[in-house]
Amino acid sequence: MPVSLHRTLSLFLMSLLLIQCNSKKKVQEAPTVKTDTTRLQPVDSIIAAAEPADTIVFNTSAISANDYQEQTINLARGVSFKLCLLKGLNITVAAEGFKRPRFMALSPDGRLFITDLYDRSDNNKGQILICENWNDSSKKFEKIDTFLSGLRNPNQVAFYKGYLYIAETQAITRYRYEPGSLAPAAPPEIIARFPDYGLSYKYGGWHLTRSICFKDDKLYVSVGSSCNACLETEPVRASILQMNPDGSESIIFASGLRNSVGIKFIGNQLWATSMGRDLIGGDRPEDLFLQVNQGVHYGWPFYYQYKNKIYADATFKDSTMADTIAEPPLAYAGLAAHTAPLGFEFMKGFNDKLIRDAVLVCLHGSNSVNRHRGNEIVKIRGGNNYQPVITGFLQGNTEKQRLGRPCDILMYNENAFFFTDDTNGVLYYVYK
Repeated sequence: MPVSLHRTLSLFLMSLLLIQCNSKKKVQEAPTVKTDTTRLQPVDSIIAAAEPADTIVFNTSAISANDYQEQTINLARGVSFKLCLLKGLNITVAAEGFKRPRFMALSPDGRLFITDLYDRSDNNKGQILICENWNDSSKKFEKIDTFLSGLRNPNQVAFYKGYLYIAETQAITRYRYEPGSLAPAAPPEIIARFPDYGLSYKYGGWHLTRSICFKDDKLYVSVGSSCNACLETEPVRASILQMNPDGSESIIFASGLRNSVGIKFIGNQLWATSMGRDLIGGDRPEDLFLQVNQGVHYGWPFYYQYKNKIYADATFKDSTMADTIAEPPLAYAGLAAHTAPLGFEFMKGFNDKLIRDAVLVCLHGSNSVNRHRGNEIVKIRGGNNYQPVITGFLQGNTEKQRLGRPCDILMYNENAFFFTDDTNGVLYYVYK
């Protein structure tokens, strides 16, 4: 589809959603979940009880235009705007004033930890923040504490067997975690190091972030490529690693993944978001949501996916390495080019028929605002089908009219989830 036609279609669909929002009365708010005013109460069994991968069936039912409503967002800095989201859901600002909040994790004692990357440069100003004193009446955190500062581009944290793991550009470190603590009690242990040089971020190369998750006493780490499209000289680039929790016995689990910022297990299956290369065109290659299996090369930079087909990248077709790389499998879902998928969540048992057991993905959006790509949270339906669940952050063709870029989503319990906006520094709370 030509870029101009795609943009026209996107604007038409957005207009249709807004018309539907304006033409319907707001639905009555459902009863809220009662929680402690000082600690969140995560329902760990929701995700922990997920079935084995071969029995999980995603909810891929369609969302109609009549399923949306409109709600107004008021930010502390005086900005007000309207979002469209599914009927029956309510959205509030749980906290704001962050620099660049990225990924979230609930601690064993029910505190919400958030990485704050500071900005898009290579810097040592990143922080790990704790959202404290949840007020269920106002749906806000009343206090934000700094757990760690002076970090180099911290993208993600994870809790595992008494440790807090932190993913920075150059290393994975871990600290012994003491419940209720406001700072680490001992120096960090460095368990893995990564190459940390390359092009400046502003040129589109050298992916700064590292992402982590755990499964069956193994740590998985996503390491982005050093470039937009090139033949890497360091095998750990553009790959997902597997290692023991102490960093030993590290192996390359999967490769050919240019930049998988979101990685997570659903049941026994590892899933990832993946961003395609730039400078081929406005519509190709697509960004992806895909299963990741051990030993598979997922194509970059030799292949890419577009409209449920795999294509050879002409730039590398004559490379001697190209003959050694098999054509990759089709991803579960192809997303429009430059939508930039980041965090995602499997909404296991969520109390809403349209998104219960569905996968929701944060589309961070193109750096070129006029592409009108992303800037929303969508429901994945497989193939090239996905639909907005929360949309409306992009309200024009300039950066000033971009009022949010969703980064990560975290299901809190069967009635609520959080998501971060790393552009305007906001943490949102969505609830039934």
